[in-house]
Parts: sequence; C-alpha cells; structure tokens
Amino acid sequence: MADALKVGIAGLGTVGASLVRIIQTRANELTVTCGRAIEITAVTARDRNRDRGIDISRATWFDSPEKLAAEADIDVFVELMGGAEGAAADSVRAALTRGLHVVTANKALLAASGVELAGIAEEKGALLNFEAAVAGGIPVIKALRESLTGNTVSRVYGIMNGTCNYILTRMEKEGLSFADCLKEAQRLGYAEADPAFDIEGNDTAHKLAILTTLAFGTEIAADEIYLEGITNISIEDIHAAADLGYRIKLLGVAQQTDSGIEQRVHPTMVPHDSVIAQVDGVTNAVAIESDILGELLMVGPGAGGDATASAVLGDIADIAKSRPGAQRVPVLGTPAAALAPYKRARMQSHEGGYFIRLTVADRTGVFASIAARMAENAISLESIVQRAKPDAGDTAKTIILVTHATTEDSVRKAVDAIKQESYLVGEPQVIRIERPKAF
Repeated sequence: MADALKVGIAGLGTVGASLVRIIQTRANELTVTCGRAIEITAVTARDRNRDRGIDISRATWFDSPEKLAAEADIDVFVELMGGAEGAAADSVRAALTRGLHVVTANKALLAASGVELAGIAEEKGALLNFEAAVAGGIPVIKALRESLTGNTVSRVYGIMNGTCNYILTRMEKEGLSFADCLKEAQRLGYAEADPAFDIEGNDTAHKLAILTTLAFGTEIAADEIYLEGITNISIEDIHAAADLGYRIKLLGVAQQTDSGIEQRVHPTMVPHDSVIAQVDGVTNAVAIESDILGELLMVGPGAGGDATASAVLGDIADIAKSRPGAQRVPVLGTPAAALAPYKRARMQSHEGGYFIRLTVADRTGVFASIAARMAENAISLESIVQRAKPDAGDTAKTIILVTHATTEDSVRKAVDAIKQESYLVGEPQVIRIERPKAF
C-alpha cells in the first residue's frame, strides 16, 4: 500500500472541526477506498487552546497558515479560513509554489485570484481542488470540470445561498417580514452578525463567477456580474408572486449568447410548479443546460459543517487516489493559459418578462399614464392588476404589471419615466421572471 497522504489544515472552525472528526472516525474506510491512509499531520487556527471537541494532539501545531504552507511536512494543504486576500491567499500561493496539492472552500479567493492560482498549480504539477467553494455538498464542480466533458454548456443557474433561500422561504410560508426572518436566520446561525455579504448577493456572485469559467472556458470575471440582493423584497411581493403562480428565489444565472456571456444575480420569480421553486430553506440547487446531456439539476445541502466537510474530504480523497505523473484535469476545466478573455454580452430581450409593482395615488388617469410609459418603450403587457393597498385606506392602490419578453434597458427607462410622475408613491419594485425549460 502507498504511503499515507499527509494533510495540513489551516482553519479549525465548524468545517475544519467536522473534517478532522470525519477523517478520524472513518479512517479505516478511507484507507480501503483511497488505497492509502489519510493522516492529519499539521494544523493551525486563531486560538490554539479552544476546545473544538476533536483530538489534534498528534498533529504539529503551526502559529500561522503561512508557516504551515511553507514548512510543514505535508502532501496536501487544506485552506478553510476564508477571505480573498491576506493569510488565505498568501498561504495557498506558498503551498502551490512548493508543489503541494491544495484543497479550499474559499469562493472569494477563487473569484479574485483563481486564474493566477490555477496557473501556479498547473506549472508545478499540483492539484487545486475546490468542490466545497460552490453549493456546499453538491458536486457541481466535478460535474462541470470532468463529467460533462464534450458537452457544450449554454446555461448555468441556481439557488446558491442558503441564507437568502431560508429568508425567502420563511417570508412566504409564515408571512414574516424580511427583518424578522433575518433575525431568526442570525439566531439559528444561518446568517452572520453582518449578513450583507449574503443578502446583497455577493456570495452568490462569487460562486457564479467560478461556475461561469468552468462552463464557458473564459477568465473569471466576478466584477462583470449584474448584482441585486433581496433586501428590497417585501411581503407584498411574496403575496403578489403567489397570486400570479410564482415563488421568489435569489438566482445566479450565467448563459452563453451570440454576443458574449451574461452573468446576473437577482431575485427571480419562478413558476410555482417548477422543481427549482420547491427548493426551500438552506438547501441549494444548480441547473446545467447542455447540448448532449440536456438539462441536469442537482439539489442538496449548500452549507453547514458536515456538508461542506464532505465536499472537502471528497477533494482530498481524489488526491489520495491520484498517482504521480498521471494526467491532471485542468484546475478550471480549461488550462489557465488557454482561458478566453471574458466578453460581456450585449443587452438582450429577457424571454421570461418582468414583474413590476407600483404603489400609486388613487386618481383618474393613472392607468393611462402607466400604459403610455410602457408603450413609449415598446413594452408589451401580459397582465395588469390593480388592488387596494391595505395600510393606505382609499388614498393609494397597488398596480402589478407582468410584461412579455423585453429588455432590462426598456423596463428601467419606463420605470424611471414613471418615477417622474406625481402619482407614484414610494419606490417601484422590478423582478425578473424565469420560466425554466425543464425544472
């Protein structure tokens, strides 16, 4: 049997502690499956004395991740600290430069420096695995990087942030406000004390940028993503969506068009009877559309210690099974030097249409004015509904418009024109509608 695979772990939080526990309790099974033992021989974390409920007494403690990466006698460096810069970035670079294999769950680091790190790994003949960086325990990275070889992917989309999905699910099922659901998510540990990174869409954007590169062979372009979070979603929007036969989800969408790549993260209405609409709570879902396989949907736990640790362990096991000199799968599916420059797509018609909610003064001529603003921007309406606004007495009404296919630019121009009218009360709400092909 081959020598044991020596692993160093930087970061012993929820995921790191779960990883150590699983490796130690499943040691015999892993040895049989991988053809060699997996041993944790070096660790580092912020607090050496914290009780994590795991036994790390046999591992050498290093005072910093950088020292561990540069000096430890290990085969694999596992980075579980997070952050696009600083210790995480410096230690991963140091490990790859040494020719060590690296496993990371750090989507922020990959979104910022993935192409550079892939280049170092490929130059040194090292593996850089990151299944846990996107959608937790769902094996979407392996699917795009390996399993779908030969397929031409046209679209990747999904629910990639459990915090946002939990909040939207609770709002719908229990009639709670966004603020109340956020507080509950924080109490349960689904949301951070500062939840902005999740609820404003940045976390989903980082994951989408990685999937885009794997799907389309372009350089990572996290700064080219249209980004909108869920902070403006109200109970009124949730109820209106339900009345129209939709549920609201925060989706990340990347698709290939004739003019380039379109990447966007935003709240989206999906048909109530679609499979992706049924994905609730902290669960994630990723859909891939390709020419040979067709449509593939993967659903599973998107976060949590065990789910993420499972994905990290899968990456470590792949390394344990690999042999020196074997052909390496490119880190990003395409060799780093061969990735095409990212080209952002031109504005195009959105086939699903748009939901537009307006609160307006209840007076004559409002309907006609709204219709005129839509017509001026060549927007065709599928439906228009007026309802009383419960907390406004007889002074205001809510008008809900659903458009046929049109462009983002046209919708924004029409809404901006309506904002100039004296009858508008408060800010308009605009939400895209998606009608998945198979889900």
